[in-house]
Amino acid sequence: MALCIVSVQAGGLAAQTGLCAGDVLERINGQPVMDQVDYQYLSVDSALRIGLSRGGQQIECTIQKPEGAPLGLALDSNLMSNPRPCANRCLFCFVDQLPQGMRPSLYVKDDDWRLSLMTGNYITLTNLPGSELQRIINRKASPLYLSVHATNVALRARMLGNPLAGDILALMQRFAKAGISFHCQVVLCPGINDGDALERTLADLLDVWPAARSVALVPVGLTEHRQGLAPLKPYTRSQARQVLAQTHRWQGRALQKGGSRFVFAADEFYQIAGAELPPYEAYEDFCQIENGVGLLARFERELSDAAQLEPEGKTQPRRVAVATGTSAADWLRGLIASQPLPGVEVTVYAIVNRFFGETVTVAGLVTGADLLTQLAGLQADELLIPSSMLRAGEPVFLDGVSLARVQEKLGMPARAIVPDGAELLYALRGAE
Repeated sequence: MALCIVSVQAGGLAAQTGLCAGDVLERINGQPVMDQVDYQYLSVDSALRIGLSRGGQQIECTIQKPEGAPLGLALDSNLMSNPRPCANRCLFCFVDQLPQGMRPSLYVKDDDWRLSLMTGNYITLTNLPGSELQRIINRKASPLYLSVHATNVALRARMLGNPLAGDILALMQRFAKAGISFHCQVVLCPGINDGDALERTLADLLDVWPAARSVALVPVGLTEHRQGLAPLKPYTRSQARQVLAQTHRWQGRALQKGGSRFVFAADEFYQIAGAELPPYEAYEDFCQIENGVGLLARFERELSDAAQLEPEGKTQPRRVAVATGTSAADWLRGLIASQPLPGVEVTVYAIVNRFFGETVTVAGLVTGADLLTQLAGLQADELLIPSSMLRAGEPVFLDGVSLARVQEKLGMPARAIVPDGAELLYALRGAE
C-alpha cells in the first residue's frame, strides 16, 4: 500500500527535494507508508530517506530538516471515505435503529483506530489483526478512545454480539505497558451492564490508571425503530439516580488513588434523574465533552462570563425563539432567565422528536420536519437552533430538510449556533 502525492507546497522541503504531484510515496526510512498515520509518524525525524515511484520508476531521495518540520505534502488518502468497518452487532447500536430512507452515509458503521487517534472516534478493537494492534504500539497512537461497555469477557461479547469481543482488558493492559493511553466509554443499558457489572468494570479500569485516563458513563439511546432488535428500555429516574450514586462513589475512590475523579456521568443522566449538575470544576479538563459530559456546565460558564462583558452596542428590542431537544429545554430556560437582556423576549421551544421517537430527547437528533411542524405559526424576529441539529459543514438536517427551507416556511431568519454559551448570548443580543 502507498499514498499518492496530490500536491506539493511551493518552496517547502519536499518541493526543494524535487518531489512532485503524482509521485507515489511508498517508504520513509525503509518503512512502508500505509496511510496518514504512518506518514505523520515517520516524517517527524530529522533525517529522512524517501522511497517513491514516478511513472513506474523507483526513486529514492534524502531530506535533512529540523525534527518535526513539515515536508509540505498533501497526500491522497481514503481513510475518511473508506474507514475500517465495524465487526460487531451491538445490542444497543444506534445505526440499527435508524428508519429507512435516510442518506446512505448515516448507515455506515466505522470502527477504525486511525479515526480514533485523529478525530476522537470511539472504537471497540474487535476488528484488528495482531499486526494492526502492533502498529498501534509502534506508532505510539495515543490517546485512543475505547468503547469498553464491560470488562467481564462474557458480558462484553454478548453486548457487542461478537464472540471474539470479550477480553478488552487484556488489550488495555498491553497498551498500558507500551505507554499508550486511552479514554473509555461505557454505554449503559438498564439491568445489563450497570449495577454489579459496572462495579467490576470501573474497578478494572481504575486498575489500569493512569493509562486509562477517564471513563464516561452514557445512557443507551433508543429510538422507536427497534423492530426485531434486543428488548432494551430507557433509564428511569430512580435507575439514573442509582448510576449517579455509583459514579460519585467511584469518583471518591479515584480521587484518593490518583487525584482525578476519573469516572464521569453524561449530563443526560443528571437530566433523567432530575438531579443538579456538578459544578464546573468537577469536570476537570472536560476530556469527555464529546460524550455530553460537562457540556451544560461549560455552556453555563461561557454564558455567565460573556454576560459580565459590556455589549458593544445597544441591544435592539426583539423576539427570539430558541429551539432545542426536550431534555435540555427546562435547563436552557432557566439559564437564559438568569441573564435577562433588556428589550429581548426569549422563548425556548422543546421539540418533541416524532421522527426517531419521543425517547430521543437530545437536540442533535431533532429533524427539520419536526421543527417545521411544531413551530408552525411561530411569530418571532429570529429562530436560533444549535448547530448540532445540522450536518457537519452543511446547513441540512438529518431528514434532508435544509435550513433555508425552514426559514422559508417559517418566514423568519434562522441561525445555527455552535455549542458555546457566549455565542448564544451574542446571538440573543442580535450580534452577527
